[in-house]
Amino acid sequence: MKSNRNYPLLLASQFLGAFGDNAILAVIVGQLTYLQKAGKITDAELRTSNTIYTSLLFIPFILLAPIAGYLNDRYAKTRWLMGGNALKLFGAAVCSLSVWYGAWWQGIGYLIVGVGSCFYSPAKYGILPEILPNERLVKANGMVELLTLVAILTGAIGGSIMSDVFKSSVFTSYVILIVIFGGSLLLNLLMSPTPQNPEIRLSSSLGEFASHLRNLVAEPRLFRILLGTALFWVCGAAMKINFQPWGLEVLKLPDNTQIALLGLWLSVGIMIGSILAGQIHKVGDLRKVRPYGLTLAAMLALLYSVGPLDFWRSPVVHLGPLHMVVPVVILLVVTASPPACFSSRSTPRCRRNPTPPSSARPSPRKT
Repeated sequence: MKSNRNYPLLLASQFLGAFGDNAILAVIVGQLTYLQKAGKITDAELRTSNTIYTSLLFIPFILLAPIAGYLNDRYAKTRWLMGGNALKLFGAAVCSLSVWYGAWWQGIGYLIVGVGSCFYSPAKYGILPEILPNERLVKANGMVELLTLVAILTGAIGGSIMSDVFKSSVFTSYVILIVIFGGSLLLNLLMSPTPQNPEIRLSSSLGEFASHLRNLVAEPRLFRILLGTALFWVCGAAMKINFQPWGLEVLKLPDNTQIALLGLWLSVGIMIGSILAGQIHKVGDLRKVRPYGLTLAAMLALLYSVGPLDFWRSPVVHLGPLHMVVPVVILLVVTASPPACFSSRSTPRCRRNPTPPSSARPSPRKT
């Protein structure tokens, strides 16, 4: 066990890497705000570009998940922590080329960052049993999750601040991001190497992955629950993608920082829903799924009404950097609570256990 050295280095590296993953997207899409304000792109082009850039991170997770699982099972996980961060650093450097050679370099660079995240993600969980005793694994997983969530939120806000402060010098933002990814890579280099498993073969690993996927489809109850959970989170992802055009066109927010802070209220709602789930539901209790779904639909309809109905836009409270449209804040918090409450307690009791090993299932939501 290398817990005394590797565990704190892993936590610090994970926070910096996840922070950078979200900050770099905020820097990329933040430029769209000023292009739209300057009349260089239309509102429709802003929405389309925002959606395309946001989606690039997830493409590698969909296409490369089986390979990422194999590589992390076959080779030392410390190697793939380093490899993932090296790819992220290279992706940030490619993004910086957009300053001279055109915006499409940002798309290529961010896609490379997504590949790095795909290979890094299974290693950060798979390494825990190799560096910690069994009795510490639950707390360790919780700590990794906590730091990841904090990094997602602060990274999005930090990147938005960079895009506002350095709007006339985007290269400076990319230099900062390169330093952040470099710091995460350096922490990985300081970790003691973990063992390899040369007995793992690509064919058997891919076969196991396919078997798990078949089991998921073959278990009707589990498949429906996973599909329902996915639809809940699709709504949340769609909301986040549309924050930029919604904040600019409907709420008339002045800059990227204020738009990013809208995500703060979604996070508050997720935390409230997660806490309430533990108090009012047991694991596998699905009786409230339909009411939660209807509640989410109703809240989304109310959010849509913010545009045509002016009474949702006041009062406005200013608390330091926070520009709070109070009714919208309440709507966002309440909207985010049902998905969190549902997904936190929706684990079913099934005849089979089709869940793949942690190293074979990277999560695109948390990087």
